[in-house]
Amino acid sequence: MTAISRIEQICIDKGMKMTGQRRVIARVLSESDDHPNVDEVYHRASVIDSKISIATVYRTVRLFEEAAILEKHDFGDGSARYEEATDDHHDHLINVRSGSVLEFHNEEIEVLQRKIAASHGLKLVGHRLELYGVPLGDDEKE
Repeated sequence: MTAISRIEQICIDKGMKMTGQRRVIARVLSESDDHPNVDEVYHRASVIDSKISIATVYRTVRLFEEAAILEKHDFGDGSARYEEATDDHHDHLINVRSGSVLEFHNEEIEVLQRKIAASHGLKLVGHRLELYGVPLGDDEKE
């Protein structure tokens, strides 16, 4: 028997009904480190269970998002991308050529954002930072 994935455990803790197909989708998402879109989740899940439909993946991902288990991102590539929702804050650096997403945390940026908010009379309670770039040495004009 396969160990319970992080996302599956969160679903169980929230009292969600876990079908076999939901368990597969939860496992695929838990094992992902690349912010997959629904099509990528579907392809990975269908390798494990060929009976999973794209509609089931869409419904399950939407259910997980509505339950605050997944976070939805739009990195400008025309496709919603997903990652497990956590309390660990991080920002994203997106390679616009390859579509790869790097998660990072930089305390200098965090301090600067708090200072900017304070300079406008606000206490920062949250933010989302996405940086877009091309590989160094990429001479193609944007």
